[in-house]
Amino acid sequence: MPAWEYVTTPLLIHNTAAILNNWGRDGWELVQVVSGPEGGLVAYLKRPVGGGDSQAASAGAAAAAEAAKQFEGEQ
Repeated sequence: MPAWEYVTTPLLIHNTAAILNNWGRDGWELVQVVSGPEGGLVAYLKRPVGGGDSQAASAGAAAAAEAAKQFEGEQ
C-alpha cells in the first residue's frame, strides 16, 4: 500500500486551471476542493511519497505561498 503526502493550496477563481495544472505537473492529484474558512476555495492534493523531486516540491510550495498572499490581498 503506498504512503501519501498531502498539500493544501488556495485557489484563485480566475486562475484555478493554471494552479491545478502546475501542481499536476509535479505529480499532485486533486482530492477535493472546499470552501475556505475565510471564503474562497482551498484545494486538497495528494501524491505518493517520493512522487516528485525536492526542487519541484519547493517550487510548488513557493507557488502556494504566492497564491496565499494574493488570496489574502483580495479580501
